[in-house]
Amino acid sequence: MADSKKDDLTKDPLIQWFEKTSEYIQSNKNIIIGISIVIVVITGSIIGYSFYSDSQEEQAQQLLSIAEGYYSEGDYQKALDGDSFELTYGFRAIADDFAGTYAGNLATYYSAISAYQLENIDEALIYIQEFEVPKGILGVGAKNLHAKLYLANGSLESAAISFEAAARWNNNEATTPDNLLSAAEIYSELGNTTKAADLVAEILTQFPNSSQQARAEFLKGNLAIQ
Repeated sequence: MADSKKDDLTKDPLIQWFEKTSEYIQSNKNIIIGISIVIVVITGSIIGYSFYSDSQEEQAQQLLSIAEGYYSEGDYQKALDGDSFELTYGFRAIADDFAGTYAGNLATYYSAISAYQLENIDEALIYIQEFEVPKGILGVGAKNLHAKLYLANGSLESAAISFEAAARWNNNEATTPDNLLSAAEIYSELGNTTKAADLVAEILTQFPNSSQQARAEFLKGNLAIQ
């Protein structure tokens, strides 16, 4: 179960974006520092805040990269809590100590994922509710995770609503049909066949080339005999 969950989450555009951004920052650190110095000189009136903010962001980014290494290795507990022997931060501490930074917000998301991997569903729900979801495709994974967490703790109606919200967060061929179908299947299980049928119809008409076509057709057939 954990392996399949990890496979799903490693495809998350937000996780992939952070990994690429982290690699870029490490590879181009001197260039980025040079640009930052120019910006600080130009905006001298806000130099104090800018320096503090940039420093906080850079420190949080570095700590997050270390914790993400534990996460990539599948050591979710260490990723969440850090390592007291190696004196490293975990996602929890980064989210708390660097609140207000992009990296701190991303650590909140990683905290939710790690808790989910450890099957601490209630804790994961707390973190995902605190996460500031980015707009567009980068936010779809977080919205989908929120739905999965409701599903895992048995809150089926909330799960269905959240899967549909994930589908609507960014309309695209890759994620929208999958989230719509998840919502439709749960609505069917809850006995709300009208809502389920509407979502299935949306998949079949608006996403005719979706990989979910077969499952949608199967559900459509089941709904017809209910």
